[in-house]
Amino acid sequence: MNTAESFAELPVAPKPPLRRFHQARWDEPIIFELSAPGRRGLAVPEPGAPLVELPETVRRAEPPKLPEMSQLHVLRHYLRLSQENLGVDLNIDVGQGTCTMKYSPKVNDRFAAAIAELHPLQHEETVQGVLEIYWRLERMLAEISGMSRVSLQPGSGSAAIYANIAMIRAYHAANGEGHRDQVITTMFSHPSNAACAKTAGYEVITLMPDADGYPDIEALRAAVGPRTAALMITNPEDTGIFNPRIREFVELVHSVGGLACYDQANANGILGITRARDAGFDLCHFNLHKTFSTPHACGGPAAGACGVSAELEPFLPGPVVTFDGAAYGMETPPHSIGKVRPFLGVTPNIVRAYAWIMAMGAEGLRQVAETAVLNNNYLMHKILQIPGASAPWDKRRVEQVRYSWQELSEETGVHSEEIGVRAADFGVHYWTSHHPYLVPEPFTLEPTESYSKEDLDEYAAILAHVASEARTDPEFVKGAPYNQSVHKIDTTSLDDPKAWAPTWRAYVRKHLS
Repeated sequence: MNTAESFAELPVAPKPPLRRFHQARWDEPIIFELSAPGRRGLAVPEPGAPLVELPETVRRAEPPKLPEMSQLHVLRHYLRLSQENLGVDLNIDVGQGTCTMKYSPKVNDRFAAAIAELHPLQHEETVQGVLEIYWRLERMLAEISGMSRVSLQPGSGSAAIYANIAMIRAYHAANGEGHRDQVITTMFSHPSNAACAKTAGYEVITLMPDADGYPDIEALRAAVGPRTAALMITNPEDTGIFNPRIREFVELVHSVGGLACYDQANANGILGITRARDAGFDLCHFNLHKTFSTPHACGGPAAGACGVSAELEPFLPGPVVTFDGAAYGMETPPHSIGKVRPFLGVTPNIVRAYAWIMAMGAEGLRQVAETAVLNNNYLMHKILQIPGASAPWDKRRVEQVRYSWQELSEETGVHSEEIGVRAADFGVHYWTSHHPYLVPEPFTLEPTESYSKEDLDEYAAILAHVASEARTDPEFVKGAPYNQSVHKIDTTSLDDPKAWAPTWRAYVRKHLS
Protein backbone atom coordinates (compact mmCIF):
# COMPACT_ATOMS: atom_id res chain seq x y z
CA MET A 1 0.00 0.00 0.00
CA ASN A 2 1.34 3.41 -0.89
CA THR A 3 1.41 5.40 2.32
CA ALA A 4 3.23 8.39 0.86
CA GLU A 5 1.76 11.72 1.81
CA SER A 6 0.11 13.48 -1.13
CA PHE A 7 0.88 17.12 -1.78
CA ALA A 8 -0.86 17.26 -5.18
CA GLU A 9 -4.44 17.55 -4.03
CA LEU A 10 -6.12 20.91 -3.88
CA PRO A 11 -7.29 22.64 -1.89
CA VAL A 12 -4.51 22.03 0.60
CA ALA A 13 -5.92 20.29 3.65
CA PRO A 14 -5.59 22.05 6.98
CA LYS A 15 -2.84 20.93 9.32
CA PRO A 16 -3.83 18.21 11.80
CA PRO A 17 -4.41 19.24 15.42
CA LEU A 18 -1.09 17.77 16.50
CA ARG A 19 2.09 18.63 14.63
CA ARG A 20 3.42 15.88 12.36
CA PHE A 21 7.06 15.54 13.28
CA HIS A 22 10.03 13.36 12.45
CA GLN A 23 13.50 13.98 13.68
CA ALA A 24 16.36 13.93 11.19
CA ARG A 25 18.60 10.87 11.19
CA TRP A 26 22.00 11.05 9.53
CA ASP A 27 23.98 8.09 10.87
CA GLU A 28 26.68 10.70 11.40
CA PRO A 29 30.09 9.31 12.35
CA ILE A 30 32.21 10.80 15.11
CA ILE A 31 34.31 13.68 13.79
CA PHE A 32 37.53 11.71 14.28
CA GLU A 33 36.20 9.05 11.93
CA LEU A 34 35.62 11.71 9.26
CA SER A 35 39.22 12.87 9.36
CA ALA A 36 41.36 12.37 6.25
CA PRO A 37 45.12 13.13 6.21
CA GLY A 38 45.96 16.42 4.53
CA ARG A 39 42.46 17.94 4.51
CA ARG A 40 42.23 21.40 5.96
CA GLY A 41 39.70 24.14 6.28
CA LEU A 42 41.92 27.17 6.56
CA ALA A 43 45.52 27.89 5.69
CA VAL A 44 47.10 29.77 8.56
CA PRO A 45 48.99 32.82 7.23
CA GLU A 46 52.71 33.13 7.74
CA PRO A 47 53.54 35.08 10.89
CA GLY A 48 54.70 38.63 10.44
CA ALA A 49 57.46 38.15 13.00
CA PRO A 50 60.56 35.93 13.14
CA LEU A 51 59.91 32.33 14.13
CA VAL A 52 60.61 31.47 17.74
CA GLU A 53 62.71 28.39 18.25
CA LEU A 54 61.10 26.44 21.08
CA PRO A 55 63.30 24.51 23.48
CA GLU A 56 63.49 20.83 22.72
CA THR A 57 61.87 19.97 26.06
CA VAL A 58 58.57 21.68 25.17
CA ARG A 59 58.32 20.58 21.53
CA ARG A 60 55.82 17.94 20.48
CA ALA A 61 57.38 14.78 19.19
CA GLU A 62 54.55 14.53 16.66
CA PRO A 63 51.64 16.77 15.60
CA PRO A 64 48.47 16.70 17.76
CA LYS A 65 45.95 14.12 16.55
CA LEU A 66 43.25 16.59 15.58
CA PRO A 67 40.60 15.86 12.93
CA GLU A 68 41.66 16.99 9.45
CA MET A 69 38.63 18.24 7.54
CA SER A 70 37.50 20.87 5.05
CA GLN A 71 35.28 23.76 6.15
CA LEU A 72 32.28 22.35 4.30
CA HIS A 73 32.58 18.99 6.01
CA VAL A 74 32.97 20.57 9.44
CA LEU A 75 29.86 22.69 8.82
CA ARG A 76 27.90 19.72 7.50
CA HIS A 77 28.93 17.54 10.44
CA TYR A 78 27.73 19.95 13.10
CA LEU A 79 24.56 20.92 11.26
CA ARG A 80 23.64 17.26 11.04
CA LEU A 81 24.28 16.74 14.72
CA SER A 82 22.19 19.82 15.53
CA GLN A 83 19.29 18.35 13.56
CA GLU A 84 19.37 15.25 15.73
CA ASN A 85 18.63 17.24 18.88
CA LEU A 86 15.57 18.68 20.53
CA GLY A 87 16.18 22.20 21.76
CA VAL A 88 14.72 25.58 22.51
CA ASP A 89 15.39 27.07 19.06
CA LEU A 90 13.12 24.57 17.30
CA ASN A 91 10.84 23.15 19.97
CA ILE A 92 8.69 24.04 22.95
CA ASP A 93 11.30 23.39 25.59
CA VAL A 94 9.37 23.73 28.85
CA GLY A 95 10.10 20.34 30.35
CA GLN A 96 13.72 20.44 31.41
CA GLY A 97 12.87 19.76 35.04
CA THR A 98 13.88 22.98 36.87
CA CYS A 99 16.53 23.84 34.28
CA THR A 100 14.75 27.05 33.17
CA MET A 101 15.20 26.84 29.40
CA LYS A 102 14.40 30.24 27.94
CA TYR A 103 15.16 31.84 24.61
CA SER A 104 18.64 33.35 24.39
CA PRO A 105 18.61 36.27 21.92
CA LYS A 106 20.99 35.60 19.03
CA VAL A 107 22.14 39.19 18.92
CA ASN A 108 23.84 38.62 22.27
CA ASP A 109 26.05 36.00 20.62
CA ARG A 110 27.43 38.75 18.42
CA PHE A 111 28.29 40.81 21.48
CA ALA A 112 30.02 37.78 22.98
CA ALA A 113 31.95 37.23 19.75
CA ALA A 114 33.26 40.78 19.95
CA ILE A 115 35.48 39.85 22.88
CA ALA A 116 36.57 36.47 21.52
CA GLU A 117 40.11 37.60 20.68
CA LEU A 118 40.91 38.98 24.11
CA HIS A 119 43.56 37.03 25.99
CA PRO A 120 43.01 36.40 29.70
CA LEU A 121 46.61 37.42 30.46
CA GLN A 122 46.34 40.85 28.81
CA HIS A 123 47.24 43.75 31.05
CA GLU A 124 44.32 45.43 32.79
CA GLU A 125 44.93 48.68 30.90
CA THR A 126 44.16 46.92 27.61
CA VAL A 127 40.87 45.30 28.71
CA GLN A 128 39.09 48.18 30.40
CA GLY A 129 35.93 47.57 28.37
CA VAL A 130 35.39 43.98 29.44
CA LEU A 131 36.32 44.82 33.05
CA GLU A 132 33.65 47.51 32.95
CA ILE A 133 31.11 44.89 31.84
CA TYR A 134 32.11 42.68 34.78
CA TRP A 135 31.80 45.64 37.16
CA ARG A 136 28.45 46.80 35.82
CA LEU A 137 26.97 43.29 35.80
CA GLU A 138 28.14 42.77 39.36
CA ARG A 139 26.43 45.97 40.48
CA MET A 140 23.23 44.96 38.66
CA LEU A 141 23.14 41.57 40.39
CA ALA A 142 23.95 43.25 43.71
CA GLU A 143 20.89 45.47 43.20
CA ILE A 144 18.71 42.53 42.13
CA SER A 145 19.74 40.45 45.17
CA GLY A 146 20.29 43.23 47.71
CA MET A 147 23.76 41.84 48.43
CA SER A 148 26.89 43.92 48.96
CA ARG A 149 29.21 42.31 46.41
CA VAL A 150 29.01 39.58 43.76
CA SER A 151 31.62 37.23 42.28
CA LEU A 152 31.12 36.25 38.66
CA GLN A 153 33.89 33.69 38.60
CA PRO A 154 31.98 30.36 38.98
CA GLY A 155 31.52 28.37 35.78
CA SER A 156 28.09 27.00 36.71
CA GLY A 157 25.31 27.16 39.28
CA SER A 158 26.70 24.19 41.19
CA ALA A 159 30.17 25.75 41.13
CA ALA A 160 28.62 28.87 42.66
CA ILE A 161 26.97 26.77 45.36
CA TYR A 162 30.31 25.14 46.12
CA ALA A 163 31.97 28.56 46.27
CA ASN A 164 29.29 29.63 48.75
CA ILE A 165 29.81 26.64 51.04
CA ALA A 166 33.57 27.23 50.82
CA MET A 167 33.02 30.84 51.96
CA ILE A 168 30.77 29.64 54.79
CA ARG A 169 33.51 27.27 55.95
CA ALA A 170 36.18 29.98 55.72
CA TYR A 171 33.98 32.49 57.57
CA HIS A 172 33.40 30.18 60.52
CA ALA A 173 37.06 29.16 60.62
CA ALA A 174 38.11 32.82 60.67
CA ASN A 175 35.78 33.42 63.61
CA GLY A 176 37.10 30.47 65.61
CA GLU A 177 33.97 28.38 64.97
CA GLY A 178 35.38 25.61 62.84
CA HIS A 179 33.48 23.12 64.97
CA ARG A 180 30.30 23.91 63.03
CA ASP A 181 29.98 20.80 60.89
CA GLN A 182 26.30 20.59 59.90
CA VAL A 183 24.48 22.09 56.91
CA ILE A 184 20.69 22.07 56.76
CA THR A 185 18.84 21.93 53.46
CA THR A 186 15.36 20.86 52.30
CA MET A 187 14.18 17.90 50.26
CA PHE A 188 12.98 20.08 47.38
CA SER A 189 15.92 22.46 47.31
CA HIS A 190 18.27 21.83 44.43
CA PRO A 191 20.23 18.64 45.12
CA SER A 192 23.49 20.49 44.46
CA ASN A 193 23.13 22.14 47.87
CA ALA A 194 23.36 18.83 49.69
CA ALA A 195 25.99 17.54 47.27
CA CYS A 196 28.27 20.57 47.62
CA ALA A 197 27.93 20.62 51.43
CA LYS A 198 28.80 16.92 51.57
CA THR A 199 31.74 17.43 49.23
CA ALA A 200 32.98 20.20 51.52
CA GLY A 201 32.94 17.77 54.43
CA TYR A 202 29.70 18.73 56.17
CA GLU A 203 27.06 16.50 57.67
CA VAL A 204 23.86 17.24 55.74
CA ILE A 205 20.48 17.45 57.48
CA THR A 206 17.53 17.38 55.07
CA LEU A 207 14.14 18.80 56.05
CA MET A 208 11.12 17.04 54.61
CA PRO A 209 7.99 18.94 53.51
CA ASP A 210 5.13 19.32 55.96
CA ALA A 211 1.52 18.42 55.20
CA ASP A 212 1.09 21.66 53.22
CA GLY A 213 4.15 21.12 51.02
CA TYR A 214 6.30 23.72 52.78
CA PRO A 215 9.66 22.89 54.40
CA ASP A 216 8.83 21.80 57.95
CA ILE A 217 9.73 24.71 60.25
CA GLU A 218 9.36 22.54 63.36
CA ALA A 219 11.94 20.15 61.91
CA LEU A 220 14.24 23.12 61.39
CA ARG A 221 13.68 24.26 64.96
CA ALA A 222 14.75 20.82 66.15
CA ALA A 223 17.76 20.68 63.82
CA VAL A 224 19.49 24.00 64.53
CA GLY A 225 22.13 24.19 67.22
CA PRO A 226 25.78 24.94 67.98
CA ARG A 227 26.92 22.63 65.18
CA THR A 228 24.87 24.47 62.53
CA ALA A 229 27.11 26.06 59.91
CA ALA A 230 24.41 27.11 57.45
CA LEU A 231 21.00 26.73 55.92
CA MET A 232 21.16 26.22 52.15
CA ILE A 233 17.70 26.53 50.69
CA THR A 234 15.95 27.09 47.37
CA ASN A 235 12.82 29.24 47.36
CA PRO A 236 10.53 28.68 45.56
CA GLU A 237 11.49 25.05 45.81
CA ASP A 238 11.47 22.70 42.84
CA THR A 239 7.79 22.04 43.50
CA GLY A 240 7.14 25.66 42.46
CA ILE A 241 5.82 26.44 45.96
CA PHE A 242 7.16 29.63 47.60
CA ASN A 243 7.84 29.37 51.33
CA PRO A 244 6.13 32.44 52.88
CA ARG A 245 7.91 31.89 56.23
CA ILE A 246 11.37 32.11 54.72
CA ARG A 247 12.39 35.01 56.97
CA GLU A 248 11.56 32.88 60.05
CA PHE A 249 13.80 30.14 58.65
CA VAL A 250 16.66 32.62 58.30
CA GLU A 251 16.15 34.05 61.78
CA LEU A 252 16.14 30.57 63.35
CA VAL A 253 19.51 29.78 61.77
CA HIS A 254 20.93 33.18 62.73
CA SER A 255 19.77 32.66 66.32
CA VAL A 256 22.31 29.84 66.73
CA GLY A 257 25.13 31.60 64.86
CA GLY A 258 24.67 29.89 61.49
CA LEU A 259 24.62 31.54 58.06
CA ALA A 260 21.73 31.52 55.59
CA CYS A 261 22.46 30.84 51.93
CA TYR A 262 19.80 31.36 49.24
CA ASP A 263 19.89 29.13 46.16
CA GLN A 264 18.29 31.38 43.52
CA ALA A 265 18.28 28.89 40.68
CA ASN A 266 14.49 29.32 40.65
CA ALA A 267 14.61 33.12 40.59
CA ASN A 268 12.90 33.54 37.23
CA GLY A 269 9.49 34.04 38.83
CA ILE A 270 10.59 36.46 41.57
CA LEU A 271 12.84 38.92 39.71
CA GLY A 272 12.14 42.43 40.89
CA ILE A 273 9.65 41.16 43.48
CA THR A 274 11.75 39.75 46.34
CA ARG A 275 15.43 40.05 47.22
CA ALA A 276 17.65 37.61 49.11
CA ARG A 277 19.19 40.21 51.40
CA ASP A 278 15.81 41.71 52.26
CA ALA A 279 14.82 38.30 53.69
CA GLY A 280 18.00 38.32 55.79
CA PHE A 281 20.18 35.95 53.75
CA ASP A 282 23.97 36.23 54.07
CA LEU A 283 24.80 34.63 50.71
CA CYS A 284 23.00 33.74 47.50
CA HIS A 285 23.77 32.53 44.03
CA PHE A 286 22.27 32.90 40.56
CA ASN A 287 22.58 30.65 37.53
CA LEU A 288 23.22 33.20 34.78
CA HIS A 289 22.41 30.48 32.25
CA LYS A 290 18.92 30.19 33.69
CA THR A 291 17.56 33.48 34.91
CA PHE A 292 19.66 35.78 32.74
CA SER A 293 19.35 33.99 29.43
CA THR A 294 22.82 32.76 28.65
CA PRO A 295 23.12 29.32 27.05
CA HIS A 296 23.19 26.27 29.30
CA ALA A 297 26.09 25.04 27.15
CA CYS A 298 25.00 21.43 27.68
CA GLY A 299 26.46 21.10 31.14
CA GLY A 300 29.05 23.83 30.84
CA PRO A 301 30.77 26.11 30.67
CA ALA A 302 27.82 28.10 31.90
CA ALA A 303 28.14 30.90 34.46
CA GLY A 304 27.20 31.37 38.10
CA ALA A 305 27.23 34.37 40.43
CA CYS A 306 27.81 34.41 44.20
CA GLY A 307 26.33 37.33 46.14
CA VAL A 308 27.41 38.06 49.71
CA SER A 309 26.71 40.51 52.51
CA ALA A 310 29.40 42.96 53.59
CA GLU A 311 30.59 40.59 56.36
CA LEU A 312 31.46 37.92 53.80
CA GLU A 313 33.12 40.15 51.17
CA PRO A 314 36.66 39.28 52.36
CA PHE A 315 36.06 35.62 51.53
CA LEU A 316 34.90 36.00 47.90
CA PRO A 317 36.69 34.06 45.17
CA GLY A 318 39.39 36.19 43.62
CA PRO A 319 40.09 38.23 41.75
CA VAL A 320 37.14 40.63 41.76
CA VAL A 321 36.90 43.73 39.60
CA THR A 322 37.44 47.12 41.23
CA PHE A 323 36.65 50.65 40.06
CA ASP A 324 38.28 53.76 41.54
CA GLY A 325 36.19 56.24 39.59
CA ALA A 326 38.64 56.46 36.71
CA ALA A 327 39.85 52.96 35.86
CA TYR A 328 38.94 49.34 36.39
CA GLY A 329 41.29 46.88 38.04
CA MET A 330 41.39 43.54 39.81
CA GLU A 331 42.14 42.52 43.36
CA THR A 332 41.91 39.40 45.49
CA PRO A 333 39.95 39.82 48.76
CA PRO A 334 42.10 39.45 51.91
CA HIS A 335 40.63 36.11 53.07
CA SER A 336 39.60 34.82 49.65
CA ILE A 337 38.78 31.14 49.27
CA GLY A 338 40.89 31.35 46.09
CA LYS A 339 39.89 30.64 42.55
CA VAL A 340 36.93 28.48 41.58
CA ARG A 341 37.68 28.86 37.88
CA PRO A 342 40.63 30.16 35.84
CA PHE A 343 40.92 33.92 35.44
CA LEU A 344 37.76 36.03 35.95
CA GLY A 345 35.06 33.62 34.78
CA VAL A 346 33.24 32.56 31.60
CA THR A 347 33.47 35.95 29.92
CA PRO A 348 31.28 35.27 26.84
CA ASN A 349 28.36 34.41 29.13
CA ILE A 350 29.05 37.43 31.33
CA VAL A 351 28.71 39.60 28.21
CA ARG A 352 25.47 37.84 27.19
CA ALA A 353 23.91 38.24 30.64
CA TYR A 354 24.92 41.90 30.75
CA ALA A 355 23.41 42.53 27.31
CA TRP A 356 20.19 40.74 28.28
CA ILE A 357 19.71 42.72 31.50
CA MET A 358 20.52 46.00 29.73
CA ALA A 359 17.92 45.18 27.07
CA MET A 360 15.30 44.34 29.69
CA GLY A 361 15.82 47.16 32.15
CA ALA A 362 14.34 47.11 35.64
CA GLU A 363 10.74 47.12 34.43
CA GLY A 364 11.52 44.40 31.91
CA LEU A 365 12.97 42.12 34.59
CA ARG A 366 9.80 42.49 36.64
CA GLN A 367 7.75 41.75 33.53
CA VAL A 368 9.82 38.60 32.93
CA ALA A 369 8.83 37.34 36.38
CA GLU A 370 5.16 38.22 35.99
CA THR A 371 4.93 36.63 32.54
CA ALA A 372 6.74 33.49 33.70
CA VAL A 373 4.29 33.10 36.59
CA LEU A 374 1.31 33.77 34.32
CA ASN A 375 2.54 31.23 31.76
CA ASN A 376 3.16 28.65 34.48
CA ASN A 377 -0.27 28.98 36.01
CA TYR A 378 -1.93 28.90 32.59
CA LEU A 379 -0.07 25.71 31.70
CA MET A 380 -0.93 24.22 35.09
CA HIS A 381 -4.61 24.92 34.41
CA LYS A 382 -4.31 23.03 31.10
CA ILE A 383 -2.29 20.10 32.51
CA LEU A 384 -4.63 19.51 35.43
CA GLN A 385 -7.48 19.02 32.96
CA ILE A 386 -5.71 15.90 31.62
CA PRO A 387 -7.19 12.79 33.27
CA GLY A 388 -4.49 11.10 35.35
CA ALA A 389 -2.35 14.20 35.88
CA SER A 390 -2.17 15.92 39.25
CA ALA A 391 -0.09 18.38 41.29
CA PRO A 392 0.49 17.44 44.94
CA TRP A 393 -0.39 20.01 47.57
CA ASP A 394 -3.16 22.36 46.64
CA LYS A 395 -0.99 25.46 46.61
CA ARG A 396 -0.38 28.31 44.23
CA ARG A 397 2.79 27.90 42.22
CA VAL A 398 5.35 30.46 41.12
CA GLU A 399 7.35 29.64 37.98
CA GLN A 400 7.20 25.82 37.76
CA VAL A 401 5.19 22.82 38.94
CA ARG A 402 6.23 19.31 39.83
CA TYR A 403 3.31 17.25 38.60
CA SER A 404 2.50 13.57 39.03
CA TRP A 405 1.25 10.86 36.64
CA GLN A 406 0.59 8.53 39.60
CA GLU A 407 -3.08 7.98 38.78
CA LEU A 408 -2.41 7.34 35.09
CA SER A 409 0.52 5.04 35.86
CA GLU A 410 -1.48 2.96 38.34
CA GLU A 411 -4.24 2.61 35.77
CA THR A 412 -2.11 1.83 32.70
CA GLY A 413 1.33 0.72 33.87
CA VAL A 414 2.91 3.51 31.80
CA HIS A 415 5.54 5.47 33.69
CA SER A 416 6.33 9.17 33.59
CA GLU A 417 9.61 8.68 31.74
CA GLU A 418 7.84 6.69 29.02
CA ILE A 419 5.31 9.47 28.54
CA GLY A 420 8.16 11.96 28.15
CA VAL A 421 9.84 9.77 25.54
CA ARG A 422 6.61 9.36 23.57
CA ALA A 423 6.10 13.14 23.64
CA ALA A 424 9.43 13.40 21.81
CA ASP A 425 7.70 11.84 18.80
CA PHE A 426 5.83 15.15 18.51
CA GLY A 427 8.95 17.30 18.76
CA VAL A 428 8.75 18.05 22.49
CA HIS A 429 9.71 16.13 25.56
CA TYR A 430 10.39 16.44 29.21
CA TRP A 431 13.61 15.46 30.79
CA THR A 432 13.92 13.11 33.76
CA SER A 433 15.49 15.54 36.23
CA HIS A 434 12.70 15.49 38.77
CA HIS A 435 14.66 14.32 41.77
CA PRO A 436 13.89 13.37 44.44
CA TYR A 437 11.15 10.94 43.41
CA LEU A 438 9.16 11.85 46.51
CA VAL A 439 6.35 12.86 44.16
CA PRO A 440 5.24 9.60 42.49
CA GLU A 441 5.71 9.43 38.70
CA PRO A 442 6.96 13.05 38.62
CA PHE A 443 7.34 15.49 35.78
CA THR A 444 8.35 19.12 36.14
CA LEU A 445 7.35 21.83 33.68
CA GLU A 446 8.63 25.41 33.65
CA PRO A 447 7.39 27.50 30.74
CA THR A 448 9.27 30.77 31.55
CA GLU A 449 8.37 34.00 29.78
CA SER A 450 9.61 32.83 26.37
CA TYR A 451 6.58 30.87 25.21
CA SER A 452 3.30 32.01 23.73
CA LYS A 453 -0.20 30.85 24.63
CA GLU A 454 -0.23 28.85 21.38
CA ASP A 455 3.02 27.12 22.41
CA LEU A 456 1.59 26.15 25.78
CA ASP A 457 -1.68 24.96 24.22
CA GLU A 458 0.30 22.76 21.82
CA TYR A 459 2.45 21.31 24.59
CA ALA A 460 -0.56 20.51 26.77
CA ALA A 461 -2.40 18.97 23.80
CA ILE A 462 0.55 16.65 23.12
CA LEU A 463 0.65 15.45 26.72
CA ALA A 464 -3.13 14.96 26.69
CA HIS A 465 -2.81 12.90 23.49
CA VAL A 466 -0.04 10.72 24.93
CA ALA A 467 -2.01 10.19 28.14
CA SER A 468 -4.97 9.07 26.00
CA GLU A 469 -2.69 6.68 24.08
CA ALA A 470 -1.51 5.25 27.41
CA ARG A 471 -5.09 4.30 28.22
CA THR A 472 -5.94 2.82 24.83
CA ASP A 473 -2.61 1.21 23.92
CA PRO A 474 -0.08 1.30 26.77
CA GLU A 475 2.38 -1.00 24.98
CA PHE A 476 2.54 1.47 22.08
CA VAL A 477 3.57 4.25 24.45
CA LYS A 478 6.09 1.97 26.15
CA GLY A 479 7.64 1.22 22.75
CA ALA A 480 8.28 4.88 21.88
CA PRO A 481 10.05 6.73 20.38
CA TYR A 482 9.14 6.06 16.76
CA ASN A 483 9.97 9.40 15.10
CA GLN A 484 13.34 10.12 16.64
CA SER A 485 16.98 9.86 15.55
CA VAL A 486 17.59 6.97 17.87
CA HIS A 487 15.38 4.46 19.56
CA LYS A 488 15.68 3.68 23.24
CA ILE A 489 19.25 3.18 24.32
CA ASP A 490 20.51 0.48 26.63
CA THR A 491 21.62 2.33 29.75
CA THR A 492 23.18 -0.64 31.53
CA SER A 493 26.65 0.43 30.37
CA LEU A 494 26.26 3.59 32.45
CA ASP A 495 26.64 1.40 35.55
CA ASP A 496 29.70 -0.43 34.19
CA PRO A 497 33.03 1.38 34.65
CA LYS A 498 34.62 -1.02 32.19
CA ALA A 499 32.43 0.49 29.46
CA TRP A 500 33.11 4.13 30.27
CA ALA A 501 35.28 6.20 27.94
CA PRO A 502 35.38 9.95 28.60
CA THR A 503 37.15 10.74 25.30
CA TRP A 504 37.30 9.33 21.78
CA ARG A 505 40.90 8.26 22.26
CA ALA A 506 39.97 6.47 25.49
CA TYR A 507 37.17 4.74 23.59
CA VAL A 508 39.60 3.62 20.88
CA ARG A 509 42.06 2.28 23.47
CA LYS A 510 39.38 0.49 25.47
CA HIS A 511 37.10 -0.88 22.79
CA LEU A 512 38.79 -0.77 19.37
CA SER A 513 42.43 -1.56 20.10
